[in-house]
Amino acid sequence: MLQMKYRTRIYYSESQKALMWEHWRKGESLQHIAQLFDRNHSSVQRILEETGGIQPAPRHRSRLALTLAEREEISRSMVAGYSIRSVASRLGRAPSTISREIRRNGGAQGYRANQADALAWNRACRPKECKLVRNRELARVVASKLQLQWSPEQIAGWLKHSYAVNKDYQVSHETIYRSLYIQARGALKKELLEHLRRTRAMRRSRHHTMKTDDHGRICDTVSISERPATAEDRAIPGHWEGDLLFGSANSQIATLVERQTRYVMLVKVASKDTETVVNALIKHAGKLPQELYRSLTWDRGKEMADHKRFTVTTDIKVYFCDPQHPWQRGSNENANGLLRQYFPKGTDLSVYSQARLNAVARRLNERPRKTLDFDTPAERFHQIVASTG
Repeated sequence: MLQMKYRTRIYYSESQKALMWEHWRKGESLQHIAQLFDRNHSSVQRILEETGGIQPAPRHRSRLALTLAEREEISRSMVAGYSIRSVASRLGRAPSTISREIRRNGGAQGYRANQADALAWNRACRPKECKLVRNRELARVVASKLQLQWSPEQIAGWLKHSYAVNKDYQVSHETIYRSLYIQARGALKKELLEHLRRTRAMRRSRHHTMKTDDHGRICDTVSISERPATAEDRAIPGHWEGDLLFGSANSQIATLVERQTRYVMLVKVASKDTETVVNALIKHAGKLPQELYRSLTWDRGKEMADHKRFTVTTDIKVYFCDPQHPWQRGSNENANGLLRQYFPKGTDLSVYSQARLNAVARRLNERPRKTLDFDTPAERFHQIVASTG
């Protein structure tokens, strides 16, 4: 007869868990953290997933609570037959405190110090009710904005701006994240996670490293280091960042972001060869006045190999990021991440018309941005258009 084999459950001490959380906050991988304990990464993941990748707040015993030593004194006194008032006097506690402690933990005959202390600790573990649980109308507002693909930070900023005099309708972005990832709170439905920019099961640290690759070499590139200072510090509008966003079946779209306003424009591209891409970008450039299209910063993708033809035709200079430095066009990288909410990996982008792409861009441009003091890119961009006449 075959015997079932059971996997031994792995336990971690509190100090090990603290070390685990410390490395998780630094953005280290599950595999690397598991190596610290010579364990499989799944055992680490089990601990972190319990609270959605968010470290629980440290627990502290109230200074007014009975200590284990006091409970042991109560236990000995009950065995010796001392009165409640006598015990209270020796411990410097109110008789009602001692009476309540004994009554809720088995009475004078069944009182056990260790058991009573453990039960008290568990009762104290009950979390404070979340603001989104107390204020269901606020929770509905937050949920509606999440369904519009607003980030928790955008929602928190908008609430602070829109309800400046009503603190009851203000909530931090961290509270929103915790309510999504820690379902025990019961504030927001887990299904709303799918509307976040990244739909992972656990919240990752901002320090989590993202791997990048080099797309190849392009001749006669002009380095980003030669870009004018007015483009670098976003002092004047008209400097754009661009890239291709890829989908399934060899489909792609061009994504463009104006550096000062963070305004996004999307361009339908039939294929990724440089002739097709540059032709599409040239056609798109003709829709904007020269004051609003001074330069374009791209990564090292081969689709811009024909960059000189783009510059000759449009009189728009093209600058290239350093190899493996995608953060040098950070506004575009951020926008591409946001666009994945509308175009998840594996989506066939070729089925989207230019009109549909424009609608997605409009929706993104109508989100408030923290970096714009919670104005929207559309508001900032239209102000510039109006000022240029």
